Amino acid sequence: MTTAITPEQQAEHRAWLRELTGLPTAAGREWRVVRWVERWASARPGVVIEPDPSGNLVIRLEGPMEPGPGAPGGLWLTAHLDHPAFVVERVDSPVEVVASFRGGVMPAYFAGSRVRAFTGEPHRSIGGFVEGRDGEMALGELWRLRLDEATSDLIPGDIARWDLPDAFERDGLLFTHACDDLAALAASLAAFDVWRLSRRAEPGREGRALRLLLTRAEEVGFIGAIAACKHGTVPPGARVIALENSRASADSPVGDGPIVRVGDRLSVFHPGLTGAIAARAEEVFGPAAARPPAAGSERPRWQRKLMSGGACESSVFRAYGHEAGCVCLALGNYHNMGDLDAVQGGTNTSPPAPAPEFISLRDFDGMVELLAACAERLPEGDPVLPLVGRLWLQRSGVLDQ
Repeated sequence: MTTAITPEQQAEHRAWLRELTGLPTAAGREWRVVRWVERWASARPGVVIEPDPSGNLVIRLEGPMEPGPGAPGGLWLTAHLDHPAFVVERVDSPVEVVASFRGGVMPAYFAGSRVRAFTGEPHRSIGGFVEGRDGEMALGELWRLRLDEATSDLIPGDIARWDLPDAFERDGLLFTHACDDLAALAASLAAFDVWRLSRRAEPGREGRALRLLLTRAEEVGFIGAIAACKHGTVPPGARVIALENSRASADSPVGDGPIVRVGDRLSVFHPGLTGAIAARAEEVFGPAAARPPAAGSERPRWQRKLMSGGACESSVFRAYGHEAGCVCLALGNYHNMGDLDAVQGGTNTSPPAPAPEFISLRDFDGMVELLAACAERLPEGDPVLPLVGRLWLQRSGVLDQ
């Protein structure tokens, strides 16, 4: 059984997606996103939002924990609050600042590229461009930014990001500033809300021990997730599903559904939890496609892939002993790097330039549906074992021949 998501709910979820992915944010400077989430939580009766000692956010329903079978620490969905961006470190003049870039972007994308800096409150933005590199620090390389107009409003700690168009939709895709990881954050809130409303409609249903963990500073080395593990924010026995936006490829394309990610370049995720998520995906969507579909055929609803090109917070939670898996969205223009495959392959015909990230809206809707289904129920035990048992019963006689 899964809770049906109405067209009205889906439209609301997509509105959250567009709002969140347009917010300026950076590692250590996530306050705009935090405020949005706080407003979201305060508008929902019974929803509690609590910071841990490092400022990661925990979202839950009020009342005692009611763990489900096999998960004494409950089910946790995690997403991070930051995105690669500049943070002002030094103001050298009314038209020149030095900023660290907190996140992974190839150096070829910087010099001469347009940026937009954002003051605190009252909020306003100022255009400019990257003049060149200015050294480095522990949180990232330093870059000198030249502003289009003199200002005394920018101070250390303010954010600058690539100067890109406002969000737009085309052919079922959303192009916007920061899908990674604010699209996954939007999906986590949407799934939590679907689950919350189903609990209110049918008190006593299973799966009440759902929590969201929204982490800080992922883009500079999973620092918020590491802090959450050190603080014990996620309790022992929890099942953790990290949510990500991962670089698309020919094997894991945008538009073929949310991805049950089996690992990253650092580790293989918990096989039992990964199998349980995949089993739930098959119940909801049907079998995953073994390969990208032929031209003109119906596209699959979900994927199961390694996604070894990068790393995510699931590896951190696994390292600290948690049962951790991952669901992600295939992401175009990863970290705002336009034409990235050609740039890395040396075949680009124009200079590297920042570009909006993009995801499939269908994939986003599918991620919400899958997460809401996982919140309701996740299979226990090894999902492969029943198949192995059936094969043995049906075919073990071959060994007697």
